[in-house]
Amino acid sequence: MKFIENPAKVISKILKFLLRRLVIVVALIILQIVWMVYLFTVLGDYSKLIQYIFQLCSLIIVVYLVNKEENPAYKLAWTILILIFPIFGGLMYLVLGDKQPARKLRLRLEESIEDTQFLLGQDYGVMEHLENEDFQVSTQAKYIDRYGGYPIYENSNAKYYPSGEAMFEDLLESLRSAKHYIFMEFFIVSQGYMWDTILEILKDRVNDGVEVRFMYDDVGCVDQLPYKYYKQLERYGIMAEAFNPIKPLVSTAWNNRDHRKVVVIDGHTAYTGGLNLADEYINRIERFGYWKDAGLQVTGDAVWNFTVMFLQVWNAIRKTDEGFGAFVPHRHHSDQFRGRGYIQPYADNPLDRETVGENVYLNIINASNCYVYMYTPYLIIDNEMVTALCLAAKRGVDVRIVTPAVPDKKAVFLLTQSYYRPLVNAGIKIYQYTPGFIHAKCFLSDDKIATVGTINMDFRSLYLHFENGVFMYDSEAVMQVKEDMKKTFEESQLVTEEMCDGSLPKILAQSVLRLFAPLL
Repeated sequence: MKFIENPAKVISKILKFLLRRLVIVVALIILQIVWMVYLFTVLGDYSKLIQYIFQLCSLIIVVYLVNKEENPAYKLAWTILILIFPIFGGLMYLVLGDKQPARKLRLRLEESIEDTQFLLGQDYGVMEHLENEDFQVSTQAKYIDRYGGYPIYENSNAKYYPSGEAMFEDLLESLRSAKHYIFMEFFIVSQGYMWDTILEILKDRVNDGVEVRFMYDDVGCVDQLPYKYYKQLERYGIMAEAFNPIKPLVSTAWNNRDHRKVVVIDGHTAYTGGLNLADEYINRIERFGYWKDAGLQVTGDAVWNFTVMFLQVWNAIRKTDEGFGAFVPHRHHSDQFRGRGYIQPYADNPLDRETVGENVYLNIINASNCYVYMYTPYLIIDNEMVTALCLAAKRGVDVRIVTPAVPDKKAVFLLTQSYYRPLVNAGIKIYQYTPGFIHAKCFLSDDKIATVGTINMDFRSLYLHFENGVFMYDSEAVMQVKEDMKKTFEESQLVTEEMCDGSLPKILAQSVLRLFAPLL
């Protein structure tokens, strides 16, 4: 006899699903969109004059977009959308087209960043040393300093981790050794072994008098943590904040997420990379095959950049009056830092029109002579990036890109694959990581420079999110990245021209997705 589940349990599961915060937020947003479309349609049907006014508004918006200093792909996506819906398309752009954070948050962030700029002055002796060693690399460092606001350092070390579980053990040890303060900032926090283990350490450190500040992104955790989880952390003695709390309103304000991953311990040790605080990142559970990520430990003078970038956002949300002197690297580390090479942690944000994250990648590609290798979970790139990659390959540079073979989002994976053919035709080698999903975001070039961080090669990371990375020259971590990449190539499948072919429905779906990629 076939087993029939208890109706009460079925109803309980349905109610539990419907009462999830994510479901409620999405439902409210959809209702608002439906209402707006209905309102515009009714008004347009009611009066031809109103209909003409709406159409004129759409035309003005299109003219404005054409002349706006904006990414062409973003302008094209909105123009097509407005042409499809000429009555209310322009008004929808006025509501949803702005890529800036909400005004209140934006003003606070701008003020906080301006107030801390004096803390990030470049040591000109360090820059002079770098110029003498490699002038071309120094121009990249100068760009990050001038337009990102973060200087480059000597007397610092970096250690690369080829997986989440490899970094996790060192991270736990560093957290346990904290004596003065711990700063943590993550996009996703999910209750499970990884977070529970870290949380117990944080509570223990708080009980020993260590100051702990913790920030998580509200959208990243909307379906992972209880509502206003930061209040629970506060009860443990942990100072906690949710970044840009999501409100169920039709707005782009919730689009700007804190995608950064930053840990700072006593000012002299920091961690970053692709890892979030969830069990799949350390392969404690399996979601999409083996989860390959990348992490980085930074010690020494360069940790100061991480400390300031954390405090810039923290102070914008929760203003504190203490001086920054309590957090400088040497305050709790009396010995002189030593290290090989140069290290430059940096951040990018949507507050200005300077796409630092993308430009760092473009500069690496354009400056490469022998090879440039990269990891990215998503390959959704604009024309500038496609051109740079193809031109590098055409001038003889060995360009290799590793993407997942097992996707976490099927539509995004389909969109990623749509970029394969022009890149492969140009001579670029694309590998799909066959053991599972690769979430790492790394660039490597010519055995001398590398960057590891949180910045995906997609429109969200490059244009909308708060991100961070670490630029390295002649550091031991550079060759550690290379060793990992060589192993990864062997584990991955090389994409051929034949593999780029697809059925007509697949090609049509990819074409539509490509058109609206900047809005996804």
